[in-house]
Amino acid sequence: MHQPHDFPGAELKGQVVLVTGGGSGIGAAIAEGFGCYGARVAVHFYRSDPSQIAGLKQDITSAGGEMATFCADFAEVEGCKALVDQVVEHFGRLDVLINNAGSMVARRRLAEIDDQFIDQVFNLNARSVVATCRAALPVFTRQKKGCIINVSSISARTGGSPGSSIYSASKAFVNTLTRSLARELAELNIRVNALSPGTIDTAFHERFSSRDKLDKTRLSIPMQRLGEAQDCVGTALYLAAESLSGYVTGQVIEVNGGQLMA
Repeated sequence: MHQPHDFPGAELKGQVVLVTGGGSGIGAAIAEGFGCYGARVAVHFYRSDPSQIAGLKQDITSAGGEMATFCADFAEVEGCKALVDQVVEHFGRLDVLINNAGSMVARRRLAEIDDQFIDQVFNLNARSVVATCRAALPVFTRQKKGCIINVSSISARTGGSPGSSIYSASKAFVNTLTRSLARELAELNIRVNALSPGTIDTAFHERFSSRDKLDKTRLSIPMQRLGEAQDCVGTALYLAAESLSGYVTGQVIEVNGGQLMA
């Protein structure tokens, strides 16, 4: 039986963790969290600031972890399989897949939405998750064990604010996919869960939300503050640690300061 003192260092040390969209925001915080406990972290990025990635690597290596970077464009799903293949080639294995990459792309109301926009948003947020999971499946099957953590959004349940309908729908897809894959892959000893952040004050909202909108959102949250990227790290560590969450699969864990109760 695992004892509490096994977590998190002894359990995560040496595990290979792939974080897509790990160059900034929630992804970077999660990558650093795993790296600080001795995991070997594969950080996927596409347009992230090189200096920010260099700083992340320094933080992880100084804490005794290991980090390698991989660039891939998820606008085309072929890039997802290539990414997983490169990570496995580099590290020799893969233990935890964290599907964090995604974007709203733009706020567009119904009259402004066309098929190209739908494809763009769904490629980034939905099809990429299917593609990376599919690419990781042979690796997890060979190892007879695996853990998938999909990063969703509170908007999957609330529908989001005006202009985010396609993004919200893509995240609802992620929630349903998480539950479906958890049922399908349980017999292969692969756990699949999702982390669903509320309004997290990162560059995402600097791009897609005004400060006035964020201030109004903050006042509606019971804890009276917006989330920080670091607020999502503990849930990711919990879901990856079999000693703590070995009987947890098919769950969407909300991290939002009580925002859904508002």
